[in-house]
Amino acid sequence: MKLKELAVLFALAALFGSSFLFVRIASPVIGPFLTSQGRVTFAALALLAIALFFKKPVHLRKRWKQYFIIGALNSAIPFTLVSLAALHLNASILAIINAMTPFFTAIAVWVWMKERLIFSKGLGIILGLIGVVITVGWSPVEPSLEVLLASLCSLLSTVSYAFGGVFAKKTFNNCSPLSVAFGQLMGATLLLIPITLAGSQGQTINMTPVVLYSVLGVAVFSTAFGYLLYYFLIEHVGPTKTVTVTFLIPPFGMVWGAIVLHEQITDGMIAGLFIILGSLALITRK
Repeated sequence: MKLKELAVLFALAALFGSSFLFVRIASPVIGPFLTSQGRVTFAALALLAIALFFKKPVHLRKRWKQYFIIGALNSAIPFTLVSLAALHLNASILAIINAMTPFFTAIAVWVWMKERLIFSKGLGIILGLIGVVITVGWSPVEPSLEVLLASLCSLLSTVSYAFGGVFAKKTFNNCSPLSVAFGQLMGATLLLIPITLAGSQGQTINMTPVVLYSVLGVAVFSTAFGYLLYYFLIEHVGPTKTVTVTFLIPPFGMVWGAIVLHEQITDGMIAGLFIILGSLALITRK
């Protein structure tokens, strides 16, 4: 990987890692549904503006059903679950649990594509789950039913990402990255509208400047720009090297949370992170 691609990889990790900070700020104030709706809507508009500016076509008509499916699996469902989890978990924990995505991707490939699940991957999955338990159990967050459910929501978001990634690999091989990203976000935007209207009914919204900037930040930077950098790496260095960004997202998420929100990073969180990253090496080995 050349210096340029390496710089893009670290920039991508910083952008993806910042999403948990932005969601943690916005979700407790305006609610998880409105946070997710704003994220996908503004991200789709940002990508549309980029497509129009660079005169890049986005082909949606032929695959609109697939865009709804990938929009649900890769955006609407996981974004909403993370926003729900952010009501009770801090940004650092959310970022660490997100590292479970490759584990569930291995399971999704085994279930959906009938690829053999070797012993090292199975062991990695078990160790990864142990790492999550240690991360949440030895964190500054007080144990409660709400925290348990929030942790489950965060874990389920990685399951959705995993199956979304496998679906995308099977379905969008010959589509431009911009078309896939825009179609995915447009599908998610339309899917979330009725859910947001129902879930936010009667809710008092206190849209302060900080919350608004957080929604715009997670939409434009973490999501729209993040996708562009992600697909740039896929095109230039391939998916195997691009997936190494998973190792970098949790540290960035923890740093963002500590700097901006003054979140405490405990020994248990660091231990859980190292267990997850170590087990991730078992998952990604050939």
